[in-house]
Amino acid sequence: MEHLVSLLFSSPTTVIGAVFLFLVFYFVSTGSISGDGRKEPPGPRALPLLGNLLQLDLNRPYRTLCDLSKTYGSVFTVYFGPRKVVVLAGYKAVKEALVSYAEEFGEREVPPIFKDITGGHGILFSNGDSWKEMRRFSLSTLRDFGMGRRVAEETTLEECAHLIQMFENQKGKPFDTARLLNYATSNIISSIVYGRRFEYNDPRFRNLVDRANESIRIAGSAQIQIYNMFPWLGRWIKNQQVMVKHAEMTIKDLKGLVDQLRNTVNPQTCRSLVDCFLIRKQRDEDAGVKDTHFHEENLMYTVSNLFSAGTDTTATTLRWSLLLMAKYPHIQDQVQEELDRVVGSRDIWAEDRKNLPFTDAVIHETQRLASIIPTSIPHKTSRDVTFQGYFIKKDTTVFPLLTSVLHDESEWENPHTFNPSHFLDKEGKFLRRDAFLPFSAGRRVCLGEGLAKMELFLFFSSLLQRFRFTPPPGISEDELDLTPAVGFTIPPLPHELCAVSRQ
Repeated sequence: MEHLVSLLFSSPTTVIGAVFLFLVFYFVSTGSISGDGRKEPPGPRALPLLGNLLQLDLNRPYRTLCDLSKTYGSVFTVYFGPRKVVVLAGYKAVKEALVSYAEEFGEREVPPIFKDITGGHGILFSNGDSWKEMRRFSLSTLRDFGMGRRVAEETTLEECAHLIQMFENQKGKPFDTARLLNYATSNIISSIVYGRRFEYNDPRFRNLVDRANESIRIAGSAQIQIYNMFPWLGRWIKNQQVMVKHAEMTIKDLKGLVDQLRNTVNPQTCRSLVDCFLIRKQRDEDAGVKDTHFHEENLMYTVSNLFSAGTDTTATTLRWSLLLMAKYPHIQDQVQEELDRVVGSRDIWAEDRKNLPFTDAVIHETQRLASIIPTSIPHKTSRDVTFQGYFIKKDTTVFPLLTSVLHDESEWENPHTFNPSHFLDKEGKFLRRDAFLPFSAGRRVCLGEGLAKMELFLFFSSLLQRFRFTPPPGISEDELDLTPAVGFTIPPLPHELCAVSRQ
């Protein structure tokens, strides 16, 4: 190393040459013209190696990206370290890219941390034929097990009863709603994946849920952002090691649950998604199918993906919804008046939604304002594409900035305010909005969207039917903090609420 340094700086000519090459790299790598003269998306000038690192809020990069979009427009370039990222901002750009250019923008960028964990298996962080097969299988199985049907409603209402009892047990005293909501929503996806629910005090179940939530939180940390930019720093980044360890422990627990089902599987009857996968796997083996995607790795990571995604996003949205009800009691009053008038004390079903426009609007507005997946999961271009006049190369990382869609000032009357009227017409009827894209769009749209919508409606309306949510004693509504926490998904900061029985 010392010899190399002395060689580089042995003469003025060498130094000048090194500086020249350095500057060439700098201007070429950050310029807005491609090598063959085509116009690329503009963006802030980036430093060699560091890129725009010094300009980014690494805990909440979506805030920096929203600010940059005001300067550089709806399609612009940012460098996360040496990695070039094209950001899509605003409803028109995001919708056009994900829907009208679905093939070009439909690949998944797999960040280094998720390469470490999944190896390209499962649904969320995979591409190609394996992804297509796992997505198709998962979507059809979710439908077979009741997504959008009465049986899924019955399962959710049964879980609502357990959750309501746990809230009752708090006896109106302050408590953190996070764990109970996570356990309840996790049991809905568990009933499909494993064919059963778990008691909230089941140690393995609690460990699975708690590890998944912790990993999702850590995945949004500054440390992991740095690791994804510079993966060679891995052994010095604690959060990377924690996430990998969590993933190993989770796979071990999942194998235990899968093996219980494997030992009792009946080829004639599918009790769960795991059963369906095992039966298909055995059928392919018996038929001598080569290169089948129904193998053990895809089973484990598909189950893990569904379990984590099916738990965290719905529970996080419900946490926001209850916090907002405590923050804005006059809106809670309107929800409960509508529930009392339309439903009374009976169980609430999905078919009631059409007669509960204000309640439905509150749920949608919660999803819009909370914007819990602000940058979406990164995409990647599958081929060279010219989009809105800009040339974007194949394999370029793309961030569809969903928060810029849900807070688009040209689409929403009061984008940064909690206002259920965004989803109501002048007559008080529910109003669908094109710019409502919390589940993303196109080829990578959330495959559990239908299930999540049903869960949100049934859990939220059932809880508001039974409880009045208030701040803890001594804390006013104004003091409830709506600042989002750090995470891959964006929950509220830790807080406590009181659930006071209305009966």
